[in-house]
Amino acid sequence: MADSLPGTLAPLLQEARNRLAAAGVADPALDARLIVEHFSGTSRTQAIADPGRAVDADVTAAIEAALRRRIDGEPVHRILGYREFYGLRLSLSPQTLEPRPDTETLVEAILPFVKAMAAREGDCRILDLGTGTGAIALALLSAVPAATATGVDISQEALATAMRNAGELGLAGRFTALKSDWFEKVSGRYHVIVANPPYIPSDDIGNLQDEVRGFDPRQALDGGVDGLSSYRKIAAGAAAYLELQGRIAVEIGHTQHQQITEIFSAAGYRSVGVFRDLGGNDRVLVFERWKP
Repeated sequence: MADSLPGTLAPLLQEARNRLAAAGVADPALDARLIVEHFSGTSRTQAIADPGRAVDADVTAAIEAALRRRIDGEPVHRILGYREFYGLRLSLSPQTLEPRPDTETLVEAILPFVKAMAAREGDCRILDLGTGTGAIALALLSAVPAATATGVDISQEALATAMRNAGELGLAGRFTALKSDWFEKVSGRYHVIVANPPYIPSDDIGNLQDEVRGFDPRQALDGGVDGLSSYRKIAAGAAAYLELQGRIAVEIGHTQHQQITEIFSAAGYRSVGVFRDLGGNDRVLVFERWKP
């Protein structure tokens, strides 16, 4: 970048937006605002009310570096180090999938059951397989004070990130992190099992957006040859850990509804709900066990 950034807030914001737009970034106004506000510690209100506010040289240097990373293709929330999910601010790490709005569909899908179970039983025990940042489990815990959750992940770094998020949200007392390859180290029984497992067929990963392929961990994306290997493992293993009349909620790829329903049906489960994401695509399936 040839020219240095302006040292006052409104011109700085405008120049950041211009640079991102010139580089073809999809939403330059939003990304520029997020970057400038984060590194300068300012708000949108301050940019309007005090456009001439001075910004220190070390701050503009940090913003310059962040803009360069964004122009090079790094997702804006990776640069910031956090992402909002279901009203919660969650820290990210290289070993965690970046939680996305479509996954909030899973929270909404299973939340009424979690609330009803907690009201009836006095608690609701949740198992979150492949917890990553802890997004799904922590969103449910934040909404249901009587619930508890165990977040399972194969990555120790992901589990450390999930525990950090639980602590920062005041939920650490109800969240347990467990290093396990799916059910391998799991014990006890749960009222609810939730998962946003890898569901991209291995050969399709190369076709994903650069921001996904280059920055989300491959093990959180790669669902095997047909994208369904994780669902087979969950369907095959869940019965030993699910309470009678408990439920399983899984996020899916939008073309996988029928195949995943058949996998769970063959394992003794019936579908009790199909939920669509913000784009109108099938995104979450909810199952209950109907035969031993």
